[in-house]
Amino acid sequence: MAHRLIGQAQFGFAGHTRPASLLDEIGKLIDWRPVAVLLDPLDSASRGEPAWPPLAMFKALLLSIWYDLSDVKLAEALDDRGSFRRCCGFSDNEATPERTAFVRYRRALVAHGLDAVLFDAVRAQLKVRAVTVKVGTLVDATIIASASEDDAGGRWVKHKGKAAVHGFKAHVGADATTALFEKIAITPANVNDGRAGPDALPDDPGEVFADSAYRGNHFGDAVRAKGGTLRIVATGMWGRAEAGTLARLDAWNQPIHRIRGRIEKIFGTWKRCYGLRRMRWRGLANASVQVHLTAIACNLKRTLSIVTAAA
Repeated sequence: MAHRLIGQAQFGFAGHTRPASLLDEIGKLIDWRPVAVLLDPLDSASRGEPAWPPLAMFKALLLSIWYDLSDVKLAEALDDRGSFRRCCGFSDNEATPERTAFVRYRRALVAHGLDAVLFDAVRAQLKVRAVTVKVGTLVDATIIASASEDDAGGRWVKHKGKAAVHGFKAHVGADATTALFEKIAITPANVNDGRAGPDALPDDPGEVFADSAYRGNHFGDAVRAKGGTLRIVATGMWGRAEAGTLARLDAWNQPIHRIRGRIEKIFGTWKRCYGLRRMRWRGLANASVQVHLTAIACNLKRTLSIVTAAA
């Protein structure tokens, strides 16, 4: 497959001393060559044109997540922002992809089912950079509204005291210490948390912190099968003395709530900063791509913070 050669011309600003941008630092976190190998089969070209380099397109999609940009805004930003061009490998005086190229690239990404594979490849490298002793895993889920209520892949869900939502649910397993995402599963919104929870469990999860929705043998057996220990929020306890029983219940739940609170902050960042208030595209496969891209983008920024703080 023929791909365009980019970045051959010298950057017009190469002779000037410029402080490294956040994007420059993120770009140094991992070796992108293995990622490029995974992306090599993707073709974003219209008929008769050479394809844009798949790695450059992948990095451009990450930019759209970090800066919450539509395809149109992303194409405009790539055309005139030096830091965006450097991130993707374009020189300052060459053409950049138009909006439709991102549409075709995303379709190719879905067709090849590479979103989870790319997430695992990037996560494995970042895990080495953010070395910590694994103590536990946070498991939770968040509902994300569909792009349209006509989306056949989404489903309606209604929680007490909240409006009904048509959409999808992202089930997430994150490291309890670093808050890096380790495993993700995407389902229609009406799928029970505990039923889908095993698909969000990484290997060797350690202590698994989750809310009361994950009670039950289905999730508990999956945790124990992977050598983990359950730390599930309790909704009640048996006891003769009410005061003493409530004290024991609070003593059990408070440490779990304190650790679980970290993942709520992560979900808040997803929706507030990374555009996951609503899916951008229709269908379960497209929803999976958007969530995995968001998790990759979030993991990269989080790892940079960890590495910078440790320096």
